[in-house]
Amino acid sequence: MGLRQNALVLLLLTALVAIAGDWSGQPDLARYWCLPGGMLLLGLAYEAFMVNRAAARLELGLPRRWFLGRATPVVFAITHRLQRVLSVELAPAAPPEVALDRSVAHVSVPALAAGRWHLMATARRLGRYQWPACSTRVGGVLGLAWWNRRLASGGQMQVVPDILRDAERASGELARGAQPMLRAGSGSEVLQLREYQPGDAPRAIDWKASARLRRLISRDFSEDQHLEIVVALDAGRASGLAAADTDRLALYANVAARLAQRATLLDDRVGLLIYAERPLAALAPGHGIAALSRLRACLAEVSVQPGDSNPALAAIRIRSLVRQRSLIILLTDLDDASSTGQLRSAARLLLPKHLPFIAGVASERVAAMARAPARDELQAYRSLAAQEYCHTLSRNVASLRALGAAAVSAAPRELDRAVLSAYLSFRQRRRV
Repeated sequence: MGLRQNALVLLLLTALVAIAGDWSGQPDLARYWCLPGGMLLLGLAYEAFMVNRAAARLELGLPRRWFLGRATPVVFAITHRLQRVLSVELAPAAPPEVALDRSVAHVSVPALAAGRWHLMATARRLGRYQWPACSTRVGGVLGLAWWNRRLASGGQMQVVPDILRDAERASGELARGAQPMLRAGSGSEVLQLREYQPGDAPRAIDWKASARLRRLISRDFSEDQHLEIVVALDAGRASGLAAADTDRLALYANVAARLAQRATLLDDRVGLLIYAERPLAALAPGHGIAALSRLRACLAEVSVQPGDSNPALAAIRIRSLVRQRSLIILLTDLDDASSTGQLRSAARLLLPKHLPFIAGVASERVAAMARAPARDELQAYRSLAAQEYCHTLSRNVASLRALGAAAVSAAPRELDRAVLSAYLSFRQRRRV
């Protein structure tokens, strides 16, 4: 409970009357301080009764499914039973995995209606969470005190990987079927006519054009390129490191979900492998909405594991998932020198049959520290350590590329774009 202005006025009046009565030396006047003091006590008792009678309740307006990293509207709605306006101070609360402005809000709740406070919140971790109770202060009807109450909301939420926005989905639709493959004698649509080349199948020869031109002419048919993709997600101990506003595992899950959605728009087949010190979950490549839903459901359950990752075991499991040449996208840590050897072993296991593409996070803060001028000894030490981090990351990427694998490191906010751009580039250049 906290006293308000009216109560402080009564307290001051009580003190002044008591002092005046004491100085007057008259016993009758000395007892008059009981009047404002009694009014204060009676008023507080009445307010406590009315606050309990108000039975303030909190209801949350929030979706049951949240997209990871996307700002989501949340409505705090307070109701009561009194036939008058009720003043409430609300301290918004949220699970620790949700970023929310927790500034205290003043809400005027009308009679027999709801007072609402609108906020934007952003989920930073995958999983299911219970919304905690919120601390509130209900203003007494006489303006004497604030009465503390904890209001439970009962709200529940599940955080799932993000999806492509409308503009990104439209660009994916425009790319559908834009990269045909040339295969003589296959497919159903004639792409072009050309001179006959030794080894062309007889059914590829256009006999009418050959008779008209008096030389052999062959036909090229177009066939849409449908890739097989496996996204390997590193859920080891290092995936719990911070990456911008979330951790690396959450970032990897978002990238994997959005890549799978883009691949589904292009009618490619997408599979998933989640691994740490051993493979944890595997989905064979599939196409269509059903396969995408299974992949997203699997990603929604992923969590950081306590052990170190073993990408070599993950590569062995991937080889059993796919039989034909596929694009293997490993979302893992590239800035750890101790893991480079295992990543190189994984790349060797996948090459040359498959095309491995390893993508990792580069710390923006460390890169800025490496570029900043050093003004004292401590800053010089930090700058050298940051430069060593950047050199290690560059060496790891270069060593993987030297093996024939594709590798890229990007800032957390750029990793999604870098992976999607590389995927579309591989598709356009027909590297898979």
